[in-house]
Amino acid sequence: MKNWSLWGSSDKSVAAERPVSSGEAGGEVALLRRNIEAISRSSSNLGAEAAEVRGILDDAGLAAQAQIATMQALAGEVRRINESQQAIESVTRESLDSVSAARSAVAAVGDEFPKVKETLHRVGELADDVTQIALQTRLLAFNAAVEAKHAGEAGLGFGVVADAVRDLATRVEASSKEIKQTLQALDARIAALALEIEIRGEDETKSSFQQALADIETGVGHITSAAHAAGEIAHAMTATVAEVGHGSQRLARSMELASDRSETFLRVGEGLMELLAGCGVETGDSRYIAAAQEAANQLSAILEQSLEDGAISEDDLFDERYRPIAGSDPQQFMLKNVALAERCFPEVQERMLSALEGVVFCVAVDRNGYIPMHNRAYSKPQGGDPVWNTANCRNRRIFKDRTGIAAAKNTKPFLLQTYRRDMGGGQFVILKEVSAPITAWGRHWGGLRLAYRF
Repeated sequence: MKNWSLWGSSDKSVAAERPVSSGEAGGEVALLRRNIEAISRSSSNLGAEAAEVRGILDDAGLAAQAQIATMQALAGEVRRINESQQAIESVTRESLDSVSAARSAVAAVGDEFPKVKETLHRVGELADDVTQIALQTRLLAFNAAVEAKHAGEAGLGFGVVADAVRDLATRVEASSKEIKQTLQALDARIAALALEIEIRGEDETKSSFQQALADIETGVGHITSAAHAAGEIAHAMTATVAEVGHGSQRLARSMELASDRSETFLRVGEGLMELLAGCGVETGDSRYIAAAQEAANQLSAILEQSLEDGAISEDDLFDERYRPIAGSDPQQFMLKNVALAERCFPEVQERMLSALEGVVFCVAVDRNGYIPMHNRAYSKPQGGDPVWNTANCRNRRIFKDRTGIAAAKNTKPFLLQTYRRDMGGGQFVILKEVSAPITAWGRHWGGLRLAYRF
């Protein structure tokens, strides 16, 4: 027999020249077993480390994606700030134009005041003329009334007319005086208003009205300057956020590449564990592999018996028309084989939880990663809290993660995988999982997943 020892003597020539006794052969077999067991432990540790690295890289990738999303949201807010600042700047420029137009309009009104005053002065002069005419008319009417009295009855009619004319002249005189008084008051008000809006002297001393307009103009100018400065800051922020966003995208791509590389690393470790577990030598995984295969065979027998008894049709057993359950969060689905799974699967799945130490869950999945019935502890009715539902209502859901899909589609006698599982609260645990195919009437239905701690 050849010396298969990896750590024993390397003197091949000596081993080849002399015959090997039965005792020596037994010793070499024992040494070979010990070496294989050592390799198995090393590959198991390698798988654990690879799964831990893969989990950390996945977390970093998710963090990078979250950072990208945050940067994109921040960039959107900065754009909104920039747009708002530009709008403020535009409006304030319009305000400055309005103030300038107001000042021009006020100046134009001030220029018209002398003309108004001149017109009012002419009206006053005409009112004075009317007053004089009315006074003279009243005197003439008085004289005419005296003459009419002297004429006796012949002058009665003339006297009535003279009295009426005198009365009208008196009323015209009173109206003229009232007009004069109104003109004087109006002239005073116009003079005050003209004084209020004019700019007096070479030093451009401003009236209160002009000063108010100037203050408005200054304030709006400050707003415009501040808006412009804020716009420049927002523009700089946009460039900074964009640069950080590009950096986050580069980081995400690097994390994705590293995760892909770690996937190869992880598969090599898992392949080595499978190779050692399948070589006939007892390893730490052998009992779990045998238990998973036994459970898968039992479920296969249950499915075939159900088909033979007519408890379910073949089409319904292999149903893939996943119908969303309304209001479920996370989303759950119904299939025509759920009732059968809920009735028959727990008998096998629950027993496996206590069959070996360290078992975390035992569950059957169909070819697409759908779990019709999880372990009872994880198959509770959903409530109103999606976070609680995620942890406690894992039945009737589809899991498309790397491990779940690989287990669902595996048709080899067994598949051994290693991964890091989130236990909640920031706690993670490295698990091994062995899966074995479930069949019915020669068709691949899915797989039995048995997860256990290292």
